[in-house]
Formats: sequence, structure tokens, C-alpha cells
Amino acid sequence: MKKVMLVFGTRPEAIKMCPLVNELKARTDEFETVVTVTGQHREMLDQVLRVFDVTPDHDLAIMKPGQTLFDVTCDVLLKLKAVLEDETPDVVLVHGDTTTSFAAALACFYLQIPVGHVEAGLRTHDIYSPWPEEFNRQAVDIVSEYYFAPTEASKQNLLGEGKLESGIWVTGNTGIDALRTTVREGYSHPELDWAEGSRLILITAHRRENLGEPMHRMFRAIRRVMEEHPDTKAIYPIHMNPLVRKAAHEELDGFDRLHIIDPLEVLDFHNFMAASHLILTDSGGIQEEAPSLGKPVLVMRDTTERPEGVAAGTLKLVGTEEDVIYREFSRLLSDQAEYEVMSHASNPYGDGHASERIADVIGGK
Repeated sequence: MKKVMLVFGTRPEAIKMCPLVNELKARTDEFETVVTVTGQHREMLDQVLRVFDVTPDHDLAIMKPGQTLFDVTCDVLLKLKAVLEDETPDVVLVHGDTTTSFAAALACFYLQIPVGHVEAGLRTHDIYSPWPEEFNRQAVDIVSEYYFAPTEASKQNLLGEGKLESGIWVTGNTGIDALRTTVREGYSHPELDWAEGSRLILITAHRRENLGEPMHRMFRAIRRVMEEHPDTKAIYPIHMNPLVRKAAHEELDGFDRLHIIDPLEVLDFHNFMAASHLILTDSGGIQEEAPSLGKPVLVMRDTTERPEGVAAGTLKLVGTEEDVIYREFSRLLSDQAEYEVMSHASNPYGDGHASERIADVIGGK
């Protein structure tokens, strides 16, 4: 029997790792499954754990007010050492591109414990965009033994860097697995009741590289377009970062067809996506989830590590310039043919069975 430890610490990681946790735990004859959370996000992480009924075996509880990348990296590295030495797992699974994943992979490297990278091979090829995520995921792939690539394009990125094909498996994305659990018929919420009868715009914005003037430009563009389309309403579940909140309130307060609300639990957020007309985001995971729900996505970033969605027509990269966002957002609201093309494009990110494939690989099937 293999002892498998999963390490994660943020809400996006938890959404994508909890389906894998539950798949591994269901195979009690194959795996001893150990869950370690770092608490890089606290409240938002705990929400996801509740939805998927996952109870951590270890909680490093690193989050503190005003934490920096230095704090997160050092605290994960130092606190995880004792857990790894006590548990001695056969393999440690980390996800994606967070600082938790980078520091956990580094700790495993120092202790010579094999690492499996879930969502391996995503690249923008610019280590400052997104920052620090592009560096984190490249660094994790340097020390990994198992590469679970969500798409063929991700596999090709890894091969191009000299990774051995025998260690790469194209599994699909575990985020699509999560939607099978969370999106529900008959779901209701007071905010969706408020938006009923309007075209609902769902907004997320939080990335570090967009803080400051880029975020102000994004919000101004959104408000301009919505002022010209009275049949729209928007919901913005806002990030906990005080700099994000300050920019949002400065640009969006006083506009009664846009509700700024506290972060939603994952079950709620996925059902809000399902009820929306289109989505504006600078997030990563939403670029994968929304297409499987048939929702066009305007990505308010200058680069994306998910070019498959752009190629498939489900995503459009619009950057952070006000006039570009204004033009592309307006077009999707005014041009039904353009909207139909994006909403009916195929989803390149998987079929909802990625966790099963990953478990099969780890189990030697």
C-alpha cells in the first residue's frame, strides 16, 4: 500500500485537489491518504474543505496579517519538514502554481521524497506574468517525478523542456471533476433572485500583477459598458485582499446594478457561473471551468497559461487596457453571433475523470 500525501493551501488548489483526495480515499485497499493544508488562504480554504467533506490530517496554519511571499515560502518550508519526516510518504502531490506548491516541492526535494505535480506543464514562458505563479510552476516541474498534464499542449511544454515522456500523463483537469460535485439543478440564492430577468455578468479580479492602475482600468471599463446596457446586472464576489477592495469600491460604488459581495463558497460560485451570461476574470481556474458550462470568458490579463481555451474559442485575452476591455465586453453583449460562437466552443480541459486517471497512475495501473 502506498502512502500518498497531498499538500495544498489556497482556495483554487483545494477546489482542484479535493476531488483527488476523495478518489484516493475511496481506494482504501491501494492508498493511505494523508492531507496536509498550509492555510496560505484561511477562510476561503476552509469553505472548500467543508463543501467536499475533506478533513486535513495536518494544518500548518501559516496565514498571518500582511503575509508576504517570503513569509509563505519560509513558513511552509520549515513547518512542512517535520510533517514529512514524521509521515514519510511514498509520494507527495502538489497542485499548480502557488507558493505553497513551490515550497512543498522544495521541501520534498531536500528530503528526496518523490513529487507528483497535478496540473503540470502550464506555461506563459514569462516568469513575471503571472507573478510569482509562472516561476512557481516551472520550479515544481524541475523537481517532480510524476507530471499530470491537463492537456496535450501542457505535455508538449514539458517535452520541450526535456522532461521524459515516460513520466508524463495527460489526465484532463481535476477542476472539471469538481464541477460534477458542485453544479446542481434547482440551485437558488438571493443574489441570483436579484439578477433574475437580466443578463448576469460574473466578475472576479485579484491578481497581484493587476493591483493598482490596471485594476482601476478594468473596473472603469466594466462600469462604462454596463451603464450602456441596462438589461445587465453584475455580481462581483470580491477577494479578501484590501488593495483589491479599495480599488473596487473607488470605481464601482454607487452603481446599483453591480453587487460587490463577500467571497462565495465553491458550491455557490460554480452555480453562479452556471447561471451567468458571461464572465470577466483574471483568474486561472475559471478559464477552465466556465467553458464546460458554455460560458464565454474575457480574460483580463496580458498572458495566459491556458492557450487551449483561446485556440478553442472559449476564452478571449483582453488585457488590462480600459478601451480594449470596453470594446470586447461591448461586442459580446451586442453581437449575438459572436456570443454564440464563444458559448458553443468545445472545452479542451477534460471530461471530469482526471482524478481517476491520476489515482490509476500512482497505483501503478
